[in-house]
Amino acid sequence: MPPTESKALCVSIHDVAPDTWADCARLHAALRAVADIPLTWLVVPRYHGRACAATAPAMQAGLNAVLAQGHELALHGYTHLDSAAPGTHWRSRFLRTVCTQGEGEFAAIDEDDARRRIASGLAWCTERGWPVRGFVPPAWLLGEAAWRALRSFPFQYTTTMRYFHWLQTGRKLSSPSLVYAARNRSGRLLSPRVAGAMASLLAPAPLVRLSLHPPDARHPALLRHAQHLVARLLVDRQALTKSDFATAFVASVPPVCEPG
Repeated sequence: MPPTESKALCVSIHDVAPDTWADCARLHAALRAVADIPLTWLVVPRYHGRACAATAPAMQAGLNAVLAQGHELALHGYTHLDSAAPGTHWRSRFLRTVCTQGEGEFAAIDEDDARRRIASGLAWCTERGWPVRGFVPPAWLLGEAAWRALRSFPFQYTTTMRYFHWLQTGRKLSSPSLVYAARNRSGRLLSPRVAGAMASLLAPAPLVRLSLHPPDARHPALLRHAQHLVARLLVDRQALTKSDFATAFVASVPPVCEPG
């Protein structure tokens, strides 16, 4: 069935870096046990400020292999750390320090800094021969200055927590991401239920997004839930990379101007 005649599922693996590679590979293996679908791998060149570790050759070989199989790489920031001043507004401080645990790299930096980080990340990918068509900000946070910087690059798309954005056309699609909260016990208990309920609510939607993170791989119950959820969604959805979805569905989405 052609992509434009079906509903889509985009599954992404976040925070791909040498330090997280073993967990990312486990996530991929768990998904392959259900269906060998194309994924979007969100790479971080200097994850938490660290240069490439001794495991970098394994990551490079693994990503070269999945690219050859039709998967996609997207740039996921540069350090995945929020290094900007904390600010004074309580909501922003809470979002940046508590909800995202200081990982919203592009939440509050200025335009020049955002542009430098994106350019450095793209250069890092180019050195490895990796094509990149999308950018996903760490913790899905983009401040206004970072939005301006991002639009100066030829990326095809970006995604935030709530939306899929086509950067060259100004279109966006409401598509809240399904995600697990693996870092604490209550999150591990509640987030699978929320993800399952959200999947049901999104049944008529053209796109469902499932975002997996390295800590998910350390909890068998979360892996099993993700496997069952993917199997359920594949009954009436076609698995696509984000870039393939952006190409196939752009004509059906109305243009908008505001960020989100």
